[in-house]
Amino acid sequence: MSTSPASTQFATGSPQSSPLQVTALVKRFGQVTAVGSISLEQRVGECLGLLGPNGAGKSTLIRAIAGRVIPDSGQVAVFGAPAGSSAARAALGWVPQELAIYPRLSATENLRSFGRYYGLSGKPLEKAVAWCLHWAALEDRAGELARNLSGGMRRRLNMAAGLIHQPRLVLMDEPTVGVDPQSRNRIFEMIEALRAGGTTIIYTTHYMEEAERLCDRIAIVDHGRIIALDTKEALVHASFASRSQVLARFDGAPAALTAWVAQHSGRLVDATAEFTIEHPAEIAVLLDSASAAGLQLVDLSLRRPNLESVFLNLTGRELRD
Repeated sequence: MSTSPASTQFATGSPQSSPLQVTALVKRFGQVTAVGSISLEQRVGECLGLLGPNGAGKSTLIRAIAGRVIPDSGQVAVFGAPAGSSAARAALGWVPQELAIYPRLSATENLRSFGRYYGLSGKPLEKAVAWCLHWAALEDRAGELARNLSGGMRRRLNMAAGLIHQPRLVLMDEPTVGVDPQSRNRIFEMIEALRAGGTTIIYTTHYMEEAERLCDRIAIVDHGRIIALDTKEALVHASFASRSQVLARFDGAPAALTAWVAQHSGRLVDATAEFTIEHPAEIAVLLDSASAAGLQLVDLSLRRPNLESVFLNLTGRELRD
């Protein structure tokens, strides 16, 4: 049995077209701009991450791509077909944050129902159901009612239902929300199997480690806009070049600590002083200065910047704020 639906090709859309083309997309809800003039183009077989805090506009963008939200301006094309069109729907799979499965149907019955919705029947439907159960590691729970499955199993069934028609482009909107670490790792393995088979994926998350593990390129989204888009390595280099980060915690008067951190162009994050340095020798200079300011070192670490560092550098706030 195939480990990926990527080998199934559709007659819909143009093979030469980009999997996804978003041009100057704007969506407002009253006075709130959820998506503000976003443009991006996705490559075939790429896992593109949308990384940002809750409320950044990621889910609204996903819904616009799926044709569930009508933009105020701009365009979305899926393999050259307008979002929401029959051609775009046939080539697109959507795994929403909210569970969209029928609790009183079994895992198999759920998949058959979603397969029929996408026009499958007969042997093609049964083959797709079997593939989904295998991919989601639910073969031994195929006859179990969805309401009796664990939270992680329901989440995996939800993912399988979105892929029953074996789409070429898959939208995954925070698929690990509310699952335990073991279930999260199983979901990672499912996504990595899709990637290995060449499926094109858009993956939204507010977990930096998920974007680092799964995504080829990462778009950092904040206040409805893409403020940076590149590989993880390129994003870190653009913000920090060859510099490293020093993280230090001190005992001392809070006012004195705040003033000292500002004097040395650092920032305080959860009572931890953070600085970027070019050479390790700069650490000694910082510690001597802290001692002179009446601050006693409690803990010190040196690390290479990561995506969380990039987000903080670009926005001035934590990823999960």
